[in-house]
Amino acid sequence: MSAGTQIEWTEVTWNPTTGCDRISPGCDNCYALNLAKRLKSMGQAKYQRDGDPRTSGPGFGLTMHEEALLAPLRWRRSRKVFVNSMSDIGHARVPAAFVARVFATMALAPQHHFQVLTKRPRHLRRLLESQKFVDAVWAEMEQLAAQDTVPLAKPVRADVRRRTAKWNALSAWPLANVWIGTSVESDEYCWRADELRRIPATVRFLSLEPLLGPVPSLDLAGIDWVIVGGESGRQHRPLDLDWVRAIRDQCVDHQVALFFKQIGGLTPKAGGRLLDGRTWDEYPPTTAT
Repeated sequence: MSAGTQIEWTEVTWNPTTGCDRISPGCDNCYALNLAKRLKSMGQAKYQRDGDPRTSGPGFGLTMHEEALLAPLRWRRSRKVFVNSMSDIGHARVPAAFVARVFATMALAPQHHFQVLTKRPRHLRRLLESQKFVDAVWAEMEQLAAQDTVPLAKPVRADVRRRTAKWNALSAWPLANVWIGTSVESDEYCWRADELRRIPATVRFLSLEPLLGPVPSLDLAGIDWVIVGGESGRQHRPLDLDWVRAIRDQCVDHQVALFFKQIGGLTPKAGGRLLDGRTWDEYPPTTAT
């Protein structure tokens, strides 16, 4: 249920949901929407539901995949896992109960670092700061740990089974191995970073990709990691490296890890990854799990 990926800042992708709807200019040339159309034509089962043509497209209708939920529990080697590279867990039509099951799976796989990226941080914040939601995650963990057929590591299963108190008897909330991020493509959407700061998370990150303009209003307070990149494809919009330099300088000043993914162009690798003669491949400091 995982997929190798060419996304430089992660190792594997995990898509318990697929499909989405475009909500801002950064979505205009959505790679996932275009890929879903191709996967539908190839007969891929996960991409047979069409979305609203005004905001989505063929094979890109929002869909939950129960069969994909437990995949990370089978991976023993530690990995960076990009959650929903083909969707958005913050989408309002993803049921809260399903999101709780996704978080329960992540809690039960402490060997991995999960990278959750949303363009809808306000909705995700309201979920993650809710005690009702946290209790739902705990209940899902207990239910999974009670099933011997679920591929849990023995120490994790034993830990969940012997605890009888509520969530924080097992582990502090937020989860130490879950990074929460949001996308900011232009100055108009810097408000998403403000929402992100309010989300309970041990690591908060920003994806400034595709970067469509300067972001002078961007505030990196409370942000641990910044990903920057230009757009690729036949309709790519150009990246001005001065926009990236301003972000780099702010990251250096605030000691925020920076990952410069690509300049962009006709293909993702067309412009390369160098910024003033060097690459930036930094990651946020994390607690070993």
